[in-house]
Amino acid sequence: MAPLRFRWPVGLLVVAAVLAVDQGTKWLVLQTFHPGEVLPVLPFFNLVLVFNRGVSFGLFSNMPFATAWLLSGLAIAIVLGLLYWLRRETRPLARFAIWLVIGGALGNVVDRLRYGMVVDFLDFYIKSYHWPAFNLADVAVVCGASALIWESFVESRAQPGKTGERT
Repeated sequence: MAPLRFRWPVGLLVVAAVLAVDQGTKWLVLQTFHPGEVLPVLPFFNLVLVFNRGVSFGLFSNMPFATAWLLSGLAIAIVLGLLYWLRRETRPLARFAIWLVIGGALGNVVDRLRYGMVVDFLDFYIKSYHWPAFNLADVAVVCGASALIWESFVESRAQPGKTGERT
């Protein structure tokens, strides 16, 4: 496997791509929609501009403006922890997944620092039940975390003696 210094530029490109797509779509939504305005796209999907002052599912949204700084600090701490993890990680899928999580986390940090809240706009629903709106940074975080979970199961089954092996 290539030395670590040659793998980081690819990861930084992943982060840059996630940030560019995330911030670009948020900019487009902010230029196009008024808060709460809904554009039906499919029978189960709308575009809608919503601002989230909290975290996933709107948790902690009633907290004061300073919460944006606290949540940003927490996200930066997590990013630093993930960068430390990357120093030792050799599995390509796990490395890519970590870079996705970092890009998504930083995308939402940019929002919190610019607006004091996160811009969400993807609204999936079934009948009257709407999943909480989210954005492409959230998609990157969920995909990256899911890939890490998947990789941990695949890796544990591939190596004898690891947790999850049947006897």
